[in-house]
Amino acid sequence: MNLSPEQIRLIVIHVFVLVASVAFHEFGHAFMADRLGDDTPRRQGRVTLNPLAHADPIGTLLLPVLSAAYGGGGFGWGRPVQWQPSRIDRKHRMSTARILVAIAGPMMNIVLAVLLTAINALLRWKGVIHIGDQVDRILAYAVFTNFILFFFNLIPAPPLDGGHVAEGLMPYKHRAAFENYARFGPFILMAVVLIPQLARIFILPAMWCGEHLYRLFGM
Repeated sequence: MNLSPEQIRLIVIHVFVLVASVAFHEFGHAFMADRLGDDTPRRQGRVTLNPLAHADPIGTLLLPVLSAAYGGGGFGWGRPVQWQPSRIDRKHRMSTARILVAIAGPMMNIVLAVLLTAINALLRWKGVIHIGDQVDRILAYAVFTNFILFFFNLIPAPPLDGGHVAEGLMPYKHRAAFENYARFGPFILMAVVLIPQLARIFILPAMWCGEHLYRLFGM
């Protein structure tokens, strides 16, 4: 594989943005579980924004590098946060805790997207950067990446966060049917990622949110 300096630069940007976004995402899970009373993530050093604590050698590094190198979007994942629902405090139902911990990860991607947009707007306003500058493009790419991660993770297919939310909301009498459906979760996930028409499920709303967020900040 012969990569030009420009291609190498783009790969580095892809991986850097993904690693930072995944760190925020996994921190959200760990922080919420810790706040609900389970100290497992804290004991494992996961209640941190340090990317090294959340990086998966294959999902956060190898796969994104290979995907970006061959013209993909550099997609990947982080190391799942381990927590024990049985250890949460008694003020919360176990099903509620599962939903809160699951949704906390994607919500951190929204927080990061808003924060990056605000920074981008401030830098443009102060004249530090201009539309189309390299830093401007990197910030915009990071914003859209975090919206993509948000909507992708809300797909109601285990092991994605949306699958855990759906499980927590599922009435008890339908749990057996959901468990049968959950067995096909990985195949649904693969189909959504590999089939461009299905990928529009999370790409189109991500683009819409990113564009309207920039308009909200007057950009």
